[in-house]
Amino acid sequence: MPDVIFNGPEGRLEGRYLHSKTPNAPIALMLHPHPEQGGTMNNKVVYTLYQVFARQGFSVLRFNFRGVGRSQGIFDRGEGELSDAASALDWLQTFNENASACWIAGYSFGAWIGMQLLMRRPEISGFVSIAPPANAFDFSFLAPCPSSGLILQGDKDEVVPEASVAKLVEKLSAQRGIEIDYRVIAGATHMFRDELTQISEHTDQYLTKARAEQAEQAAASAAT
Repeated sequence: MPDVIFNGPEGRLEGRYLHSKTPNAPIALMLHPHPEQGGTMNNKVVYTLYQVFARQGFSVLRFNFRGVGRSQGIFDRGEGELSDAASALDWLQTFNENASACWIAGYSFGAWIGMQLLMRRPEISGFVSIAPPANAFDFSFLAPCPSSGLILQGDKDEVVPEASVAKLVEKLSAQRGIEIDYRVIAGATHMFRDELTQISEHTDQYLTKARAEQAEQAAASAAT
């Protein structure tokens, strides 16, 4: 789990990178919660996601947005952080030119940034969003949503009401060709203090299923 430093729009960005031993392994980028509310790449939910993707054989990168940890710059209301995420994905792709797939995962503010990056990078084939702040940020840019994915939400979330996420899921699920696997974790607050194991299990199950389906689709396309 080596420390890495790479160039971002406003200077260096600090990250942790795990390179898969599998040839042409898929890649995944992890995005952390709001920098002004204590969010870092070492957040327990983000680290849990990082571990799940690593166990699934991905080459995985998590990093600090500008102004967090050793990353240079200052908070930029999401605009700069989206640019940071794009730079992180660029860096990840330079070391994995033949990656078989590209995924993104984010928690809270990081989920919002991740969904924006999803719209801008067609190579992203799947996503995991944990407690996307549908009550506080505009998600209308997901029209249409370019990829299916997993959304996890706590029913006791005091920051992001479950009803707001359910409404977002309903809108996304109505789009043609898009399947949103929406799972509500009973008793979980926004911090998911006692539900990390459930996050791990849900994400692992979803990745196994989604990757199998994507492999089947690729094989079918190659056969035609």
